[in-house]
Amino acid sequence: MEAAEKVSPSVVYIHVSGGGSGSGFVFTPDGFILTNSHVVHGASKIDVTLMDGRTFQAQLIGDDPDTDLAVIRITAPNLVPAELGESQSIRVGQLVIAIGNPYGFQYSVTAGVVSALGRSLRAQSGRLMDGVVQTDAALNPGNSGGPLVNSRGEVIGVNTATILPAQGICFATSIDTAKFVAGRLIRDGRISRSYIGVAGQNVPIPRRIVRFYQLAVDTGVLLVSFETNGQPSAAKEAGLEAGDIVIEFDGNPIRGIDDLHKLLTDERIGRKYPVTIIRGVQKLNFDVVPREAK
Repeated sequence: MEAAEKVSPSVVYIHVSGGGSGSGFVFTPDGFILTNSHVVHGASKIDVTLMDGRTFQAQLIGDDPDTDLAVIRITAPNLVPAELGESQSIRVGQLVIAIGNPYGFQYSVTAGVVSALGRSLRAQSGRLMDGVVQTDAALNPGNSGGPLVNSRGEVIGVNTATILPAQGICFATSIDTAKFVAGRLIRDGRISRSYIGVAGQNVPIPRRIVRFYQLAVDTGVLLVSFETNGQPSAAKEAGLEAGDIVIEFDGNPIRGIDDLHKLLTDERIGRKYPVTIIRGVQKLNFDVVPREAK
């Protein structure tokens, strides 16, 4: 459990006045903390307790209900930031540790394995969160916002929810999504996104198709359905269909849903972009005009 010992000093207990509590973790030396949006959303006062017992009042930097992530900040000396890993390195079956601080000083550490990658989970905002890591490491609600850690002590996800009443299924937002969202929240305090109106999951592309077209990727995003979110789906309007596998957006290779999300920034709203897909054995191109995500 060296990994747990390495990360534990970074894990904090978050208490929200008039609300609940949860966990989080310090990820910069100057006091930025990642946690879940639902832990701190709309909070009037946030207190953070460190492993050594020190308590500080935190400032809400920004939160993003669509990914259930938030950044808060404390001003405190001698903080220990957690080391962040990479989503690409996560493998099904690998050992992971979920660390939380559900009741103040009683740190909870549970071990498990990665059960699945690239899962979709509906956020409280109603939007599908994609690229979610599923694990069987036991969580309780107070662990929400704590880190999911690999055997080297690197954070590979932010624990976000348990699905009740299904026992032993827990989810974490992948660390690449968390890094991107945290960066935007620190910069702007909020996230504005473009939106093409699809729900997808990461899938391997058949090797013969990869070879035949000499593709730059061997995985892509399978379009499962079209998300209207109260407005027409830009992807459906452009001619994409359920079952298509997206492999490129505006000349950028798409290996998975995280790649697509990173590209769907606010700058792309209302402008036309080429999307390359595999449909059956055909490689096709479409022009999609992303809308602003409501």
